[in-house]
Amino acid sequence: MLQIKNVYKSYGSHVAVHDISFQIKAGEIFGLLGPNGAGKSSLLRMITGITHPDRGEILFNQEYFDLLKHSAYIGYMPEERGLYKKMKVRDQAIYLAQLKGLSMLEARNAIQFWFEKLDMMTWANKKVEDLSKGMSQKLQFVTTVAHNPKLLILDEPFSGLDPVNSEVIKQEIFNLASNGTSIIFSTHRMEQVEEICNEIALINKGKMILNGNVQDIKQNFKQNLFSLKLENALQGFEANIRSQDAKHYILQFETVQQEKELLDACLKQHNRILEYREILPSLHEIFIREIEGNAITQF
Repeated sequence: MLQIKNVYKSYGSHVAVHDISFQIKAGEIFGLLGPNGAGKSSLLRMITGITHPDRGEILFNQEYFDLLKHSAYIGYMPEERGLYKKMKVRDQAIYLAQLKGLSMLEARNAIQFWFEKLDMMTWANKKVEDLSKGMSQKLQFVTTVAHNPKLLILDEPFSGLDPVNSEVIKQEIFNLASNGTSIIFSTHRMEQVEEICNEIALINKGKMILNGNVQDIKQNFKQNLFSLKLENALQGFEANIRSQDAKHYILQFETVQQEKELLDACLKQHNRILEYREILPSLHEIFIREIEGNAITQF
């Protein structure tokens, strides 16, 4: 659906994006990550046609990106709200849907559908300035998806939402992806990325630092750590213990054989195993490690 090929963008002497490449498949939820000033916003501006790359190529559905041709297929929800405060909620949503190419009737029907789905009908005739932060975020989400985009760009979409509405929006993101919409998800919340995204790209100082499948990345950064909870104290594996809290142990093994020996010993000692699981690093831990190391890694 979207291909970024060796894209480069500078502003004067400042290089905002340096030779970045990745691709997003139809129906994929792709996490675009990086600290403040990493180049994410510059990249998103090029993807949406607001600016053009100095070098490199952007292909949309295997065609060179053309703003006039392809912008109607893109939905962009910025982190900062871009709503007209004095307009009524329904009127604004219909107006913005028409800007994306829908007729008046199509816009009315689409907004009616989304307002009912997200329980927003009681706010339809209120002014935007009367909305809470969370309700404004729901409205902005509706205006982003009402025209059924093929590429959806979400920048901190859960900002201001309570847990219930966050779950509602998250499920709608999954529904859109299952129906073939490609989604770029930009956030600082790593736990949301782990829960939502299939693939990620981590950029820092304009350069690609990490790129690949979320689970593959976690597997490649694992340290062979395991969590073990027992009914009785563990005996004979002191060298493998990295930390201990009562009968809960964090162990590290160099080989699969060492792991097998532990489990066999527990069975022979009739020591009931209450929990045994591998500990994979969180994306937050990987994020911090790679930003500090700043080494390019792909999986």
